Amino acid sequence: MKVTTPAFKEKATEAMRDPILQKALGNVERGFVAKRKKGAASLPEFEELRDAARDLKIHVLKHLDLYLEAYERKVIASGGKVHWAESAEDARRIVTDICKRLGAKTVTKGKSMITEEIALNDHLEAEGIRPVETDLGEYIIQLRGEHPSHIIAPAVHLTKEQVASDFRRVHDHLAPDRDLTEPTTLLSEARTVLRREFQVADVGITGANFLIAETGTSVIVTNEGNGDLTQTLPKAHVVLASIEKIVPTLEDVDTLMRVLARSATGQEMSVYTTFSTGPRRSDDPDGPGEYHVVLLDNGRSSMLGTEFEDMLRCIRCGACMNHCPVYQQIGGHAYGWVYPGPMGSVLTPTLVGIEKTGHLPNASTLCGRCESVCPMRIPLPRMMRAWRAREWEKALNPGTQRFGLKLWAFLAKRPALYRLAARAGRWGLGWLAGGRGRIARLPLGGGWTRHRDMPAPQGATFMDRWAAGERPSRPTPSQTEAQS
Repeated sequence: MKVTTPAFKEKATEAMRDPILQKALGNVERGFVAKRKKGAASLPEFEELRDAARDLKIHVLKHLDLYLEAYERKVIASGGKVHWAESAEDARRIVTDICKRLGAKTVTKGKSMITEEIALNDHLEAEGIRPVETDLGEYIIQLRGEHPSHIIAPAVHLTKEQVASDFRRVHDHLAPDRDLTEPTTLLSEARTVLRREFQVADVGITGANFLIAETGTSVIVTNEGNGDLTQTLPKAHVVLASIEKIVPTLEDVDTLMRVLARSATGQEMSVYTTFSTGPRRSDDPDGPGEYHVVLLDNGRSSMLGTEFEDMLRCIRCGACMNHCPVYQQIGGHAYGWVYPGPMGSVLTPTLVGIEKTGHLPNASTLCGRCESVCPMRIPLPRMMRAWRAREWEKALNPGTQRFGLKLWAFLAKRPALYRLAARAGRWGLGWLAGGRGRIARLPLGGGWTRHRDMPAPQGATFMDRWAAGERPSRPTPSQTEAQS
């Protein structure tokens, strides 16, 4: 997938002007935010589980090499094979070699953001191998030639009318006058079409939500069952996962599962939770003849021991973007790569480079909603500020922005001058308001006042009021509780 993050501002503007996209994005608030709140409230120990999940992942990251080696031993003992991929190129080559050795013509795929990250579909097609996405959302966007706009709901940016139109265009072997007005009819049609693909596929490729070091098991969670068909029917099952997906034991998976589904979709658990350990054994009724795990680094190990290590705790639930006021307005495609929203604003610069992605850490109000709902308590606002600092150090900010910040820093280091400038600014803004209490047009701030008025400052400056002995009163415990 081509990186287009430098065009973030243009794409964001287009997204906000797209009425169909804005209609579709309304489902994020209705379909995810409210359900997450209800799901968390239904589990009294939810906050304690978040702490336990966070501590578990912190422990794993401190001993990542040991758990990865233990996992490899267990996979081999169960009859599988582990492939180590340092880069995206390595992972693509490994998967392609497996497919070619088996003479694969068609590959079915479960939903996997890692395969999006390494642009696996494009590579397979170039090698004459046809990849078929089997997750409904991924299948829809594959028909449209698009990429996911959300990490758990790839087609959240589309309306059912758009999906129906795409089905009529691509499924031209079906009756043209068929009824596609209901989501259930769309689902039924996709199920019928994909059933044949499952039957003819030579290789099945899935991601992994978790990899268990204790047993050499890969775990996927789905709501459609497509993951099970993808990995049990073909000749080989290939698991593509990044190295931080490792967890020590089956019991640890239980802890993470209890916060994952509630954070993602508000469910107690996903409809399907599938554990896979090795290839088919002699007494198994079905399953793949070969079992391969491709462990991808692609920049993750360079995050260890840095201020961005906490990002490796992410379990890809999507809660941060569901609650992000920026994502809710522009959707995922504006971010220009695989990972959108707050988690993408931190992870994408790490994997691609801040030189190509400088807009992303700035595409945030730093309101903290993302951190407040993250099941792993990842300090996303802190890390976005860290990327902003890196951007400043590399002089990647626009010249006007750097001049403005340097001017503010000059004044802030000189309190008397700062107070004088504050008084002058208060007077100037009051003059612009003209007694109306609001400013309709602000010099050098047309981007703000083009869509809204700016309130005029009222009364003395904060510093003047402080110097005069005015102090804000502390809220009582009852007031604090009422505000929350």
